Amino acid sequence: MRTTYLFTSESVSEGHPDKVSDQISDAIVDLFLSKDPEARIACETLTTTNLVVLAGEIRCKGVYENGEWAPGAEDEIEQVVRNTVKRIGYEQDGFHWNNLKFINRLHGQSAHIAQGVDAGANKDEGAGDQGIMFGYATDETPGYMPATLYYSHQILERMAADRHSGAAPFLEPDAKSQVTLRYEGSLPVAATAVVVSTQHKPGYDEDNPAKKAELEAYVKKVVAEVIPPVLLRETEYFINPTGKFEIGGPDGDAGLTGRKIIVDTYGGAAPHGGGAFSGKDPTKVDRSAAYITRYLAKNVVAAGLATRCTIQIAYAIGVSKPLSLYVDTHETGTVGDDKIEAAILGIAKLGGLTPRAIRTHLGLNKPIYQPTAAYGHFGRKAEGDLFPWERLDLVEDLKAALA
Repeated sequence: MRTTYLFTSESVSEGHPDKVSDQISDAIVDLFLSKDPEARIACETLTTTNLVVLAGEIRCKGVYENGEWAPGAEDEIEQVVRNTVKRIGYEQDGFHWNNLKFINRLHGQSAHIAQGVDAGANKDEGAGDQGIMFGYATDETPGYMPATLYYSHQILERMAADRHSGAAPFLEPDAKSQVTLRYEGSLPVAATAVVVSTQHKPGYDEDNPAKKAELEAYVKKVVAEVIPPVLLRETEYFINPTGKFEIGGPDGDAGLTGRKIIVDTYGGAAPHGGGAFSGKDPTKVDRSAAYITRYLAKNVVAAGLATRCTIQIAYAIGVSKPLSLYVDTHETGTVGDDKIEAAILGIAKLGGLTPRAIRTHLGLNKPIYQPTAAYGHFGRKAEGDLFPWERLDLVEDLKAALA
């Protein structure tokens, strides 16, 4: 086993075109769940130069029934889309919340999918799709997340906060970050490289050395506030390495829902089942089962049962019972992985990890999803109804089950 290695993760800002699409899709999920907690939504968003297109399938009482929109519903959807773009901060010639063209191509959910998911006299509610989902946790950061991704997210969150507050008026919404850490054993010991590419106001490039230096100094200041100084002793910085970055967001590159699934999860430090989260209601196990496996892995580590934990779960469409549960503590466990699996399945309030039990335990049938759609779905602080899969309220149950 290697004891010294480099590992890298990236993040993208709320203004990245794919993240604009994710946030719009989750704003639509929240809109429909606010009208009907049992709504079904699979919303995909395309963003490009002054254009937003929605496509997908829905079922929502009082909003879309029998193939018809309720009066005013489509206007409300459009307003939610424009408000989301405005909140992010796009008021540019190539992408402006007020000037963009909006096209709605949402339509009714397939009856053949619905019949498999709906509960009936002879069956419990089934999974909204087949697939495999993974959860992961590590003790290397306070948020139980890989340090490379943890710092990448925080750099961009800090920059976005400064942009919104006016503390960094030269920034525009689109940005990417990337952090490379050198590990010795399981511990990060040095940040060898930090990459930040940020959209900026005109003039902050190599044609104006003073303003370029101002931008670079600002980014290095943010990095120094986010990454512990002990890790920054040998860091190489790459700030806007291509030079000018004035054209960005959906005007610079088309955005689509679900193209940043590694940014959304664990930065490459853990497997991913392949399914995206944003735009999907919680009957879709791509989303809800990924949340429950994160919850389980985090509680396993917090309970002191391991320092790293990966959990996989699998479902068949229309079937309520999971096909498999797999726990891997990467040889860091204090008890056998099979015992942890048995303990999880034996905790009554988890309900055998059926889709309905997951939604009930975590309270997922609520309009809580738009905040997840930028800066990661995991490693965020559980606050009220937000990010309930980050709670550490299963620790004592696990300890008791394994006593």
